[in-house]
Amino acid sequence: MARIRPPVPDLLYIHTDQHNPFVTGCYGDPVVRTPQLDALAAAGTAFDAAYCTSPLCVPSRMSMLTGRHPHQNRVWTNDHMLRSDAPTIAHAMGAAGHRPVLVGRMHGVGPDQLHGYVDRLVGDHAANFIGGVEHDMGELAGTAGPERISLRHSGPGRSPYEVHDEYVAAATVDYLNRIGIRRRAGEDAPFCLSVGLMLPHPPYVARRQDFDRYAGRVAPPHHPEQFSDRLHPFLRAWRSATGIEEVDTAEQERSRAAYWGLVGRVDELIGQMLEALTANGLRDRCLVVYTSDHGDMLGEHGLWWKHVFYEEAIRVPLIVSWPGVVAGGRRCANVVSSVDVAATLVDAMGGPPLPHSPGRSMLPLIQEGSAGGPSAVSWADEAFAEYCSDRYVPSEPVFQRMVRSGRWKLVYYHGERPQLFDLQEDPHELHDRAEDPACGDIRAALTQRILEGWDPAAIARRLQAKEAENRLIETWARATRPADAYRWPLQPSMARLEQPNAGE
Repeated sequence: MARIRPPVPDLLYIHTDQHNPFVTGCYGDPVVRTPQLDALAAAGTAFDAAYCTSPLCVPSRMSMLTGRHPHQNRVWTNDHMLRSDAPTIAHAMGAAGHRPVLVGRMHGVGPDQLHGYVDRLVGDHAANFIGGVEHDMGELAGTAGPERISLRHSGPGRSPYEVHDEYVAAATVDYLNRIGIRRRAGEDAPFCLSVGLMLPHPPYVARRQDFDRYAGRVAPPHHPEQFSDRLHPFLRAWRSATGIEEVDTAEQERSRAAYWGLVGRVDELIGQMLEALTANGLRDRCLVVYTSDHGDMLGEHGLWWKHVFYEEAIRVPLIVSWPGVVAGGRRCANVVSSVDVAATLVDAMGGPPLPHSPGRSMLPLIQEGSAGGPSAVSWADEAFAEYCSDRYVPSEPVFQRMVRSGRWKLVYYHGERPQLFDLQEDPHELHDRAEDPACGDIRAALTQRILEGWDPAAIARRLQAKEAENRLIETWARATRPADAYRWPLQPSMARLEQPNAGE
C-alpha cells in the first residue's frame, strides 16, 4: 500500500556537538537532568542505534549536510573543505520552496559558510579558513581536546562555548517569536530552521551551579581499561599520544561532573526553544529533530573525547517528534545513520532527493511503526563510519572504517588487526571476537563489505594531495588575513576556571 504523505511541516532541526547518548535521561542515565529531551522523546520516537559517519566534527557535520559519507565528500579531517557545489539539505529544502535558515554551529571550512542556507544568524567561533586568525580561549587554551590539559583544567567555571550557545538560543527564540507574529498576521509558509549548538563539547568546564549539581554524584566509568599490551595497537598509540595512559581520580571526577552539567545546560537551552514554539502556537505542526555529530568516551575503555569507534563515541542521540505523524513514546531499534537523517529531513520537507546520497528516508519506518508493534518496513540494519587522518596520531596516518550490521560491529584498521563485537551479547564491547575461529565467516563478510567502494590506498593519495593544497591555503590566510563572512566574536574573558589545580 502506498505511503500517505503528511502535510509539509515546520522544521526545527537541533544538532549539538559531542553528546554521548548514554548521558541523557531518556537513554538510561539515572543522574543527568534532561527533562526537555526526555519529554521530546516521550512525544515522539527515540532511536537506540543511530550512528554518525565519523568520530570527528567536520567530516561528520559535512555528512549531516550532504547525506554523503566522508569519502564521498572527500572531507576526512577538520581541515578539509566541503566544495561549494555539493548539494546539501539546505539546497534541497530551498529547491522545494522553503527558505532554510541556520543559527549557530556548522563548522564548515572555507569561504562558503552557508552551503545552501539563505541566512545564518550566529556563526562559528573559529576562523573560516585554516591559517586564519585563531580564537583565544584565554585561561582555557588547549582544553577543547584531545590533550591531557583538557582533563587537568576541568571543573567549575565558564566555557566560551556555553556563552556561544546562549547567543544561539536567544537568536532562535527571537526568530521563532517573529515567525509567531507573521503567523498571527496570516502568513502560513512553513519555516525551515537548523540550530547548531557547541555544547557539551569540551572544555570540561561548567557553570558553578551546574557543576555542583553533579559533583560527587556521577559514577566513575563503568568499563575502564588498563593501559597494557593487550590494548589494540591503535588505541595504545592514541592513549600515549594524548597523554591518557593513566588519568587520576580527581581529573576524572571533575571532567565527568562538568560534562554532565554541560548536558544539563544544553537541555535547558533546548527547552527555551521548545517553549518559544509552544508560546507562538507553532508546536502542533512542527517536526523537531534532535541529534549530535558524535559522542565522547568520558573515560570508558580508558579513552576520552572521540576519534574511536566504541559506542560512546560513534553512536549519537536521535529523537524525532512530529505531532499527529509520529506516535509518542516509541523506541526504534533499527540501525540508522546520520545520512539517513539528512534524507529524512529532505523527504519531510518535500525536497528533491540529494544526488548520490546513500541516505534512506526514515519516514516510512517511523510512520509505519507509529501504529504500535514492530515495524514491517523493509530496512537494512547497517551503518558505516570512517576515520582517516594524517595529522592526529604522530606516528603514522590512519585509515579506519566501521560497519554496524545487525548485531555485529567490525572496526577495520588498515595495516593492523580489526576488532569485532557482538553487540547483542556484548553491548559494552568488552570481548573482541576478531580472532575467534567461530567468527571467521562474519569477519570476512564484514571486511568485504567495508572495502566495497572504500580504498585506503586511494584515500592516502587524496590526503597527500589535500595536504599540499591546504598548506598553500594556510600560508595564504596567514599572510593576507581574509575577512570571515560569519564568525561569532569569542572573547578570552568569556573563559574562566574557578578552581585550577595547585601549581598549574
